[in-house]
Amino acid sequence: MKKIVALILAMAMIACMFVGCKDDTSKDPDPTTEGTEAPTTEGTEAPTTEGTEAPASDWRVAMITDYGDITDQSFNQATYEGAQAYCNANGVDFTYYKPTDDSTAARVASIDQAVAEGYNVLLMPGFAFAGAIAETVEMYPDVKYIALDVSAGDLEGEGMSAPYPENLFCAVYQEELAGYMAGYAAVKMGYTKLGFLGGMAVPAVVRYGYGFVQGADAAAVELNKTGDVSVNYAYGNQFFGDADITAYMDTWYGADTEIVFACGGGIWASAAEAAAKQDGKKVIGVDVDQAATIDTYGEGMTVTSAMKGLAATVQTVLGDLVAGNWGTYAGQVMNLGLVSGDDVEANYVQLPLESTQWNDTFTQDDYKALVAAMFDGTVTVSADIEAEPTTTIAVDYQGNIK
Repeated sequence: MKKIVALILAMAMIACMFVGCKDDTSKDPDPTTEGTEAPTTEGTEAPTTEGTEAPASDWRVAMITDYGDITDQSFNQATYEGAQAYCNANGVDFTYYKPTDDSTAARVASIDQAVAEGYNVLLMPGFAFAGAIAETVEMYPDVKYIALDVSAGDLEGEGMSAPYPENLFCAVYQEELAGYMAGYAAVKMGYTKLGFLGGMAVPAVVRYGYGFVQGADAAAVELNKTGDVSVNYAYGNQFFGDADITAYMDTWYGADTEIVFACGGGIWASAAEAAAKQDGKKVIGVDVDQAATIDTYGEGMTVTSAMKGLAATVQTVLGDLVAGNWGTYAGQVMNLGLVSGDDVEANYVQLPLESTQWNDTFTQDDYKALVAAMFDGTVTVSADIEAEPTTTIAVDYQGNIK
């Protein structure tokens, strides 16, 4: 009898062991709600993770594009590539979302989706995000917002004022310095008939343009050519090229314009299309090194590009965040420009060393000397956009093309 009881007890213990090993799925439900579908974002493609190790950080980074995509050779692409490089190198999960259209509502929807899917660092390139930031940043206090080219003025226009929430950091750039470098370089290289084609006359584009005019003027004074150098100046009133703007550029290049600084999203395409129709006409790129793209319209068309350090900003801020140093950025709007007079590639505004068409009258060493003079204050550039720069060269301000 004792053996039978012992056997029964043993069998009961084994049964309990098996029951204890079974997953209790009722306590760990699927995160999606039955009968509903998670929102989708058109065009979104997460980087593949096959064969990679699990992320080494609790931070998960999502970039949200503005109204372009990650191959725009401008803000989106530079931000995406900078973030992807940092995250891949440091074991941080990374993806991106493309809003369904160019609206604050669509950008908010992408923010909501990213947060719902567990991303706690959001990268947002461009002033167009100001409305979406104002609408959501306080809803998600545990999510870090890193916004590029979103100024205090942009936020104020959406009803926000300092002090800003501590989960928000905005980087803006001293575009007037990069524009100055490009205008100075163009005239020093021998170009005398210049053009500036801006996108929309938003502050960043205007700073680029007014800096370009100041740089061209300074070089003309140094060369004693103020009577020879002139600038055609206009805005397309949109951030993309089209047949009307190309036709307008045809008139510039068809007269005597030799080189155009095309500044603002995809509007460069109209300058490049017009330049390609005539021999020897040139274009200056913007925001990133655009030589590889613009030169598809004609080999050697791109003389230089007035660049912002978008990738460097992203990598620096992400590095500090992961290292626990978010306090440096919390609630701040930082105006980034020159940080070195010696290492020109360390600066947040610069010309590309590799693709710029240096020549005997403006060498790479000449450029480095210019940067050193700008850094130490010997050369000053006005950031004022309320009034057109005072110049000794002729500047024909033609307003909006459309």
